[in-house]
Amino acid sequence: MMDDRNALFSHQTFARAIEFIWGEAELLDRRDYGAWLELWDLKGFYVVPIDPDTTDYASTLNYAYDDHDMREKRVQRMTSGYSASASDAARTVRTVSRFTLSSDSADVIEVKSSQVIIAYKRGVSTIFGADLSHKISMANGEPRLVEKVIRLIDSTEALSAIGFLL
Repeated sequence: MMDDRNALFSHQTFARAIEFIWGEAELLDRRDYGAWLELWDLKGFYVVPIDPDTTDYASTLNYAYDDHDMREKRVQRMTSGYSASASDAARTVRTVSRFTLSSDSADVIEVKSSQVIIAYKRGVSTIFGADLSHKISMANGEPRLVEKVIRLIDSTEALSAIGFLL
């Protein structure tokens, strides 16, 4: 009987994590960056590595390696109207799918998935594909992002037009 309860808890937690990830994608597509910031644990990291295999983000070059302060500054830049990425921001549509439970502990769940983003700007659509990893804390009953890693499939190529949150 104990195994059934653990399996049910794990299934419900996984389902909540997927809903959370879909909600995050919707916030980003709507450019509701203030609400997106509120999804984060204060100690969390938003990471877009260049090296597709790295796990040591602090010691390698990344497109983004944002702690709380850097996430807030990135959002401020994007919403201030003073940067090119803010004044002429791409409209985006994200599809997140292929969810797999990577690890599940009492406090943090890790979900891996895939993401396709269509970004439209100045009459041109650009496609971005990525593997995602979300580490989500469930410790206080309210999901919080502890880490989000976006591994772009073409991360080692020269990329342009990624002036928005992935």
